Amino acid sequence: MDTALVIGGTRFIGRHLVAELLAHDYDVTTFNRGTHDNPFADDDRVARVEGDRTERRALLDAKRTVDPDAVFDCVAYKPRDVESATDIFGDVDAYVYVSSGAAYAAEEVPKREGETRLESCSAEEATDDSSATYGARKAAGDRIVFEAAARGVPAMAVRPPVVYGPHDYTERLAYWVERVAERDEIVVPGDGTNLWQRVYVEDVARGLRLVAEDGEPGEAYNVGDRNAVTLDGMLDLIADALDTSVERSYTSPRELSIVDLGPGEFPLYRDAPHVLDTTKIAELGYESTPPAEAMQRTVDAHREHGRTGDDNGPDRETEDRLLDVLDTV
Repeated sequence: MDTALVIGGTRFIGRHLVAELLAHDYDVTTFNRGTHDNPFADDDRVARVEGDRTERRALLDAKRTVDPDAVFDCVAYKPRDVESATDIFGDVDAYVYVSSGAAYAAEEVPKREGETRLESCSAEEATDDSSATYGARKAAGDRIVFEAAARGVPAMAVRPPVVYGPHDYTERLAYWVERVAERDEIVVPGDGTNLWQRVYVEDVARGLRLVAEDGEPGEAYNVGDRNAVTLDGMLDLIADALDTSVERSYTSPRELSIVDLGPGEFPLYRDAPHVLDTTKIAELGYESTPPAEAMQRTVDAHREHGRTGDDNGPDRETEDRLLDVLDTV
């Protein structure tokens, strides 16, 4: 494969994917609306086609302009987006859909491709825009990929859990980085042992390329950190990256309720363990970045760009009120 079209390509996963493809000598074109800053505007190795991926004619124009060998779909959020893309790009060498670990419905540990049940998706959910239906919509996209492959389209899906790394505009991990960096004591929901696997963004980009090059049409591939760490383990990695330490106040749901909080209001907390089996993609040559190395790069980038994650969880005043109450018990 020589030519790649990245649908998206400016913000987070797509941005790192473009860099990964360039490092492996692809001719790369991004396709997006231009509503976000283009990090490759001054890089003559990256072409760009402007258009709205939800418009069929725009996708057709992109195909005719680029004639890609591989298409990476980073911003397909509704089933109809995947349906249109698998139709239009049905004759490329590889169409890779960025799905999500949220597509899994059954709480199994670990979650395995082809075994663990996926979310269902109603007609109403398929056109919804809320976070509540995100997993259902991604699962529906997966099923469209499988159906397309059955009729000869070289379509595949990649399922990451929570993605972290430089340029993460969600700032979910940045919330914890800021707390560890700026506070002497932080509130931790539960006992710190909850396990929600994450994946470093550069590893997602590598996984997407490997699947395009060597994946099997009609298959889904989990991609994640091979060493999944608990919330406490994540805080340890952040503290080590900052060369600091922080006192942690572990709190029960009852204690959190004192200030009208629940564990789920903290970013990267999940009641049930969420771990994806990555054996399948490892067979394609996938290896994940060691967590300490990945976290160091992430923390450095978040601090450099002033990401605080303040919009992602309880505010400092609420935390302080809770800590004051707990200190008097």
